[in-house]
Order: sequence, then structure tokens, then C-alpha cells
Amino acid sequence: MNYMSPSLANSTGAGIGGLALAMALHKKGISFTLYEDAKEYPAGEDAQDIFFEGMPLEEGLGRDKPWYGHSGWGHPNYIRKSAHRKTLLDIMTSFIPIENVKLNKPECSVLAGADGIKSAVRAHVLEKYPSQITSVYAGAYCYRAVIPISEAYEILGDLTDVANFYFGSKRSAITYRITGGEEFNYLLCVADSLDGWKVKGAVTETISHEAMMADFKGPGGFFHHFRTASYYRGRVTLVGDSAHASLPFQAAGAAQGLEDALVLSNVLAETAKFPQRGGELAPFIQAGLSAYDSVRRPCAQKRLEQAAEVGRMIFFQHQEAGDDMDKILPKLQQGRFN
Repeated sequence: MNYMSPSLANSTGAGIGGLALAMALHKKGISFTLYEDAKEYPAGEDAQDIFFEGMPLEEGLGRDKPWYGHSGWGHPNYIRKSAHRKTLLDIMTSFIPIENVKLNKPECSVLAGADGIKSAVRAHVLEKYPSQITSVYAGAYCYRAVIPISEAYEILGDLTDVANFYFGSKRSAITYRITGGEEFNYLLCVADSLDGWKVKGAVTETISHEAMMADFKGPGGFFHHFRTASYYRGRVTLVGDSAHASLPFQAAGAAQGLEDALVLSNVLAETAKFPQRGGELAPFIQAGLSAYDSVRRPCAQKRLEQAAEVGRMIFFQHQEAGDDMDKILPKLQQGRFN
């Protein structure tokens, strides 16, 4: 039997990590409330695919279920290991009871901050480490857009059939199909100086078409939480990008949020078995969050560091490989995507 306070766990943020945690808690019978400000998921800003790798999550992501996704293109035996982010968010939202979604003042035993790269909860958790609260500009930015595959095919032809990663001196491009192959997502990336981002407090900027074209003769900056001393403080913890916002070059950021939810939900399920309530439960909660931190933080921070290293490779700025593809490719193939 589970002994629970009126709301054992609250999650701020209905992104991948927050929804995954809410789904897991609901499945385990753990009371929770999900808080979210946004009323919908913007398709353009959430166009990237999410690649499931690392921990063997596939069995928990719908395999053999009627709603399990299948590739909209390619060989019929190909098992697709990625998902369009907005589509995945819509599916995950359908599993959350509407009565568990609130916009009012939260009261709970545990607060999980899944409120993204500009997390307010992170400021509380890392109060003793003020230099680690705000995400750090990673010295690169990108232009991202989604266009119909018919328009992309007119420009790139058969190059639209598979995902492509183009390397270059301080420039790179990433292209792939989404939405069952009906749309084409592309990112044009530019390497910059570490102090090059001038828009304070924002991770995107709107600029003119002429300025954008000059870059490749409204970028979005690449920011990450490169150092994080702890994923929890007291009975408050971090999940997803609020804990370990990363560069996109290992396509593992969202999957890390799913792994956070998997570990944290199991920790909270064990905590809920104790008969103590209220303040008496606090030591058990803190012990559980310490265990969550010890499991997730080393793994997620390693991914984050590897993503930054891959970024240096694709811009030909790696300290060892430089612009030598004979050195870059073995590094990518022998560990940087493990």
C-alpha cells in the first residue's frame, strides 16, 4: 500500500521530461499535479526529432502497442528510433488526466522542476552556486525552419531522402525529414565567439533576411548548462533541460529527460511506501533525491560534455582533429555517439 500526502509530487513544465514524469507517476498510482503556462506546443519551434538511445527505453515507449509509431518512409523493416517532438508531446499529453493539470499555487511534498533551460526552479536548487544558474552561451547559433518536403525536394533532390550532417569551417548544416516524411527540418549552424551573443536573457533573436544571408555568403543561440553542482536541494529537484540543457549534436537531450523521469518516478514510488507523512517524510524524500542525483547527474553531464565536443568537431575547431576528416570520423564512430 502506498501512503501519500494529498499531492506527493508536483512537476512544473509540460515538456518531454515533465510529461514523462507525470505519466510514470500516474502509472504507479502516485498523486501528482502538473503545472504549465503554455496552452499549446508551437510546431515550428519544436520541429526537431528526438532520438532514443542510451538506456533501453524502447520497450517503454509503445513497442507492440497500437499507438506505436512507424516510419512514414524508407524500408518497411526499418525500426524508427526517433519521434517528431510536437507529435510526441501531443501523444504524451493524452495520457495525463486533465484534473492533474493546474495553473494555481502549488503545495506538495516534492517539487520537480521540468521548466526548461530558463528554469526558475534551478535558481532555487543552485542558490549556493550562482554562476551555474543561468545557461551559458556555447559559442554557436543556428537558423531553423520547417518546409514542405515538396519544396525541399525541388532544391536538394534525393538528398532529402536521408538525414544529412554537413561539416565546414565555422559552418554546418543538419537536415532530415519529419512528420511522416511530409516535412523537411533543417538547421544552418554558425560557430561564434563565446561572448558573441548580445541579447541578454534570451536564447533567440529576430534579424533581417539580409543579415541571415550574410552569415552564409532570427538566429537561435546554442546555450547549455555546462556545470551543475547538484540536481536537487532539500525536496526540490531538477528534470530535463532545467538540469542539463545541452547542445543538439548528440540528439540526446530529450532522451535524457526521459531517463530522468524513469529514475525519479521509481525513487518517488519507493518513497511513497513509507507510512510517514508531512515533515516526517522529508528525510526519506531527500535520501531518494540524493540517489536520483547520484545516478542521473554523472550520466547526463557526460552526454552534455560530449555534445559540446561534437560541436567543436563539426565546426573544425576540435583541438586534436582540426579539419582532418580522417581524424574526426573515427572519433565520432568510436564513442561520441555511445
